[in-house]
Amino acid sequence: IRTITQVSSTDFPCKVSGEVQNFEPGNWMNPKEAKRMGRFSQLAVAAAKDAIEQSNFSGNVENDRVGVLIGTGAGGLPETDQQAKLKESRGVMRMSPFYIPSMLSNMASANISRIYQATGYNNTCITACAASTQAIGEALEKIRSNKADIIITGGAESGICEIGMGGFSTMHALTTWDGDPSKASRPFDSNRDGFAPAEGAGILILETEENALKRGAKPLAEIAGFGVTSDAFHLVQPHKEGLGATKAMKMAIEDAGLDIKDIDYINAHGTSTPTNDRIETMAIKNLFGDIAHEIPISSTKSMVGHSLGASGALEIIACIQSTINDEIHPTINLENPDPECDLNYVPNKKISKKVNVALSNSFGFGGQNACVIVKKY
Repeated sequence: IRTITQVSSTDFPCKVSGEVQNFEPGNWMNPKEAKRMGRFSQLAVAAAKDAIEQSNFSGNVENDRVGVLIGTGAGGLPETDQQAKLKESRGVMRMSPFYIPSMLSNMASANISRIYQATGYNNTCITACAASTQAIGEALEKIRSNKADIIITGGAESGICEIGMGGFSTMHALTTWDGDPSKASRPFDSNRDGFAPAEGAGILILETEENALKRGAKPLAEIAGFGVTSDAFHLVQPHKEGLGATKAMKMAIEDAGLDIKDIDYINAHGTSTPTNDRIETMAIKNLFGDIAHEIPISSTKSMVGHSLGASGALEIIACIQSTINDEIHPTINLENPDPECDLNYVPNKKISKKVNVALSNSFGFGGQNACVIVKKY
């Protein structure tokens, strides 16, 4: 988290953001094509390229059996901001002919599909901050139901622009921290006052173990369970008792054929907003009861901010790393724990712990709840 640079913060109380530094799209894709994409699509394509190369994906598979399923919350919001200003200053006929295909939320999936000739199942999840977790969960279901052999899945977001910052600022959702930017995101801390906006992308190559081994890939982890619910409660506030979140966690655990006692680590949604962190704590207690205090819980957003629809994918990748390395990253900036957030949030220093099973939580505006189980391979 650093001082915001993508927009002037003069008009906003939030002065920080988690931006992808020194990103040159041409290093990952054709520069001419990159200019026709929204930034969220560029980030998605770049992450997909890295994931495909790491996974030994050589393309010697039937293209119709390769799908793409990406989550994003806001799609091309900066492109809309930019073109709206251009319309006002120069007229509608000076707008870019690439505006529409750069801002449509489905274009991250579409661009990955086109570049890598993935002609099978294709979709986009736009369930706010739960989007990429839901995308990965639904990709799991498509693999299970034999709709695809391989699905390129995850999420991407780039919404740091004037209308995005303005909208969240008037909702009082963003942090107003005016000290060291790296301390602005403070999940579960008494002094938290909102989330630090961020951007990014995280992509996984999802397939059956049999298919991965057959083509010589090295599996990193198993996506073992998925739960999704709706609060049906409020436009932007979570259910006051955390019932939807509790049900989604329970559903994911049961879908994986596991019990609550099998969970070694929870990657919290942990946004650093006063209400969300308190309600998530309540939801975890609802489900885990007496053992809730025994489970290490941490927030990736404490370090990288809240990348909205991409955050779940980044956090599932953090869970995968925990199962590989048997380490749990901390919740940084947890200096004055909120009495209502009294679980083990791994404050400030990583811990070593055997992690066979991790649970990743994502909760979004509109009451969207999505949870995924990651198992050690």
